[in-house]
Amino acid sequence: MLKILSMKKNEDAAAKKKPKTSAAQIRVQKDLTELDLPPTMKTHFPDATNLLNFTLTITPDEGMYQGGAFNFSFNINSNYPHEPPKVKCLQTIYHPNVDLEGNVCLNILREDWKPVLNLNSVMVGLQYLFLEPNADDPLNKEAAEELRKNREQFLYNVKSSMRGANIKGVHYDKVLEH
Repeated sequence: MLKILSMKKNEDAAAKKKPKTSAAQIRVQKDLTELDLPPTMKTHFPDATNLLNFTLTITPDEGMYQGGAFNFSFNINSNYPHEPPKVKCLQTIYHPNVDLEGNVCLNILREDWKPVLNLNSVMVGLQYLFLEPNADDPLNKEAAEELRKNREQFLYNVKSSMRGANIKGVHYDKVLEH
């Protein structure tokens, strides 16, 4: 009987040392196993033991941002899926829906977030911003204004910025793959 109690104490001690898996981690694991990413999107986990922090690279194969490689950091807090992941663009890009600090204007990352949405929804939403920039809900108001008033100049600015140019005193990161 004493041997059984001793074994039970050892099991309890081992269980206390092992970190508990949070509900957010379980949900993120589920979301990641269900991901169906196109070849234009790739995830990268700098720390394989931490699924709550990773990067996503989007390489649009059509549209005005074609040829670029755009990196986003995903930071998921313990309230996920009740709160959206925090997503930031890791480069300075010329885009109406991304400001110069990397903040992203995507409605499902703010007021339209619902726990039934998942990481795939966010990733598809980000990819869509490169196909259809939204000048009606901008973070970069100058880029949005350019898109609305002079689409050709906007396209020129996008291509120049992707090559690492300066536009109106702002230096943009080179994001072209080749």
